[in-house]
Amino acid sequence: MSSKIKTYNPKEVVISAGPHIVTGVADDSFVTIEANGDGITKKVGCYGEVVRAVSPDGTYKVKIALLQTSDSNTYFSQKVDQDRETGDGMFPLLIKDLKGGLVFSAEAAWCTKKAAATRGKESNNREWEIETGEATLEE
Repeated sequence: MSSKIKTYNPKEVVISAGPHIVTGVADDSFVTIEANGDGITKKVGCYGEVVRAVSPDGTYKVKIALLQTSDSNTYFSQKVDQDRETGDGMFPLLIKDLKGGLVFSAEAAWCTKKAAATRGKESNNREWEIETGEATLEE
């Protein structure tokens, strides 16, 4: 019976942005990976013929939520500055669940802009939006 039991541990999800290992992730959902393309679409003609089209877009949008005190905020902020100044702010991105089930990788990724910075009575999260070139997602 125990072979049907799976365990998820958020501490076993590793995010590597270039040489930087992301730390200080948010206390709830901290990573979202979403395909940019339309996947497989269909059209139905007037006589009922069906045609499918496979999107060639293999890029992704990744959102990473961090605690406001995370050192990774500084890393991503510096990458945005570097990209604006020289165009060299891209980095490889790897997200892996060490317990199995998820591996995402992209050779080229970049932050679209700096995450909003909010201050209040309690600490807040900062969400970084990252776009990728061609990427792979295995689940």
